[in-house]
Amino acid sequence: MDLIAIRDLEVHYHVGVPDAERAKAQRLLIDVEMGADFTAAAASDDLTRTIDYYAVSRRLLRLGEGRSWRLIEALAVEIAELVLMEYGAAQVAVEVKKFILPEARHVSVRVVRSKASTAKSDPSDRIVRAVG
Repeated sequence: MDLIAIRDLEVHYHVGVPDAERAKAQRLLIDVEMGADFTAAAASDDLTRTIDYYAVSRRLLRLGEGRSWRLIEALAVEIAELVLMEYGAAQVAVEVKKFILPEARHVSVRVVRSKASTAKSDPSDRIVRAVG
């Protein structure tokens, strides 16, 4: 599987369990790894035969407009499903980094989804949490 990655896309979303934390948008960094077969795109040099990473980045920058999430787990899953459905990735990994603990560089959640796994299993079975 071939891979396109967007690293540390800076967004400002309303995220947090307490209402006070969600009241103001906070800085998050998002990593998105999108897997697909890029053989046809490479052979044709045609953007329409690959995943347009610019379009994905613009979509993610707008995703938080008028929205909020309590958990970064929910946000990460939503992003993963969006990339699979809207951009044709066969597989996607999403990591959301949040800067909430002063004693830690960041807290992050990473989820991995594929077109096959989203159809077959319960979303709660596929969440992987990482603290960095």
